Amino acid sequence: MRADIQRRKRWDAIFAVCGLLALMVGVLTFTALFLDMALDGFGRLSWDFFTNFPSRRPGEAGILSAWVGSTLVMLTTAFFAVPLGVAAGVYLEEYAPKNWMTDLIEINVTNLAGVPSIVYGLLALGLFIYQFGFGQSILTAGLTLGLLILPVVIVATREAIRAIPSAIREGAYALGATKWQTTSDHILPYSLAGIMTGVIIGMARAIGETAPVITIGALTFIAFLPPAPVSAEPPFLSFEWIMSPFTVMPIQMFNWTSRPEAAFHHNAAAAGLVLVVMTLSMNALAIYIRYRLRKNIKW
Repeated sequence: MRADIQRRKRWDAIFAVCGLLALMVGVLTFTALFLDMALDGFGRLSWDFFTNFPSRRPGEAGILSAWVGSTLVMLTTAFFAVPLGVAAGVYLEEYAPKNWMTDLIEINVTNLAGVPSIVYGLLALGLFIYQFGFGQSILTAGLTLGLLILPVVIVATREAIRAIPSAIREGAYALGATKWQTTSDHILPYSLAGIMTGVIIGMARAIGETAPVITIGALTFIAFLPPAPVSAEPPFLSFEWIMSPFTVMPIQMFNWTSRPEAAFHHNAAAAGLVLVVMTLSMNALAIYIRYRLRKNIKW
């Protein structure tokens, strides 16, 4: 018995070492690539770089249209994907009957989370551009990326709801709460931390996608901004921007890396550095939100 325990402990130690090595390979690879990109692009980071439009002169080129376009596309993506994904996750977990149809939907939602992003771009090209006539607009990009992250939001919502102890549901039902009262007043507040984490991680994936937005015809060179969402005249809100042409950060980087001049490559590295910082910030925000919400929950 003692020899068997010692043998299992040795295998546990070997597995722990192998896991640590595998982790370090990924971490060190990312660190090396990030440092190389930071060294190439850090010198280009300035206020002018954020406020200038792209230019044929690398020293005057900036990412104004790219980061504004990325921001508007992400807002559109969140507007469509988050409510729909959370509602679908709540329905599948709390309301849907357990039968073969529900099982089929669950399998398809799980599989859709692993579908290559180019497939969503081809779907959007045929559906939103040719069928619905939305054109190469911010709306098309937001809907496309919304479809891309929708399975992620649904799966994250279901997993967060499943983590809620059944005693909370039973206690609510025992006090006479209806199904909706239990869901809205107890299940959703307790699972909000996990749901928000999944949503922000999905958004962090969408902000770096290139293939879908290329497929739907995002512009590689754009020297103007969409109309402002807020105006000084009534009704003070404008939605003209949602049908405007656009570009995003990954497309701008693709445009610069395709040029032979080394100065454009430095611009691409600087834009990549900004994009990585934006992505890491979104993930850090997810961790902070999860920590704050879980800290405020009293079981």
